[in-house]
Amino acid sequence: MNDYLWLEVDGLEVDVLTGVYSEETHLPQPLRISMRARLAMADHYAPTTPLSASKSYMDLKYAATDGLPRDVHFVLIESVADHIIDTIFRQDAKVEAVEVKIVKLAIAEANEAIGITMQRTRA
Repeated sequence: MNDYLWLEVDGLEVDVLTGVYSEETHLPQPLRISMRARLAMADHYAPTTPLSASKSYMDLKYAATDGLPRDVHFVLIESVADHIIDTIFRQDAKVEAVEVKIVKLAIAEANEAIGITMQRTRA
């Protein structure tokens, strides 16, 4: 049996230049981004276990905020998710898998969650 540690950032709201339709392409639109990164779990986490035995969840937040280029128009939110996943994999070789969920807030009419979930495992 394998044990895993999932680091998570849930419900981060970020303005990203994305969209297919002309009304979406000139201004950033709000996205709700949630991320999970899977790492192999240590045998034990003692009170003095250093951060190097895990990963900072702030790295995940960075991948969806400052790690996204502001001057690039991502036609598809799939491209946004792909960029976030690549960034997280580049940050740390301990990351085995990443899952990114993106909800397009601007197109919701009744507070529904419309978007995608992308998951990739390191090859």
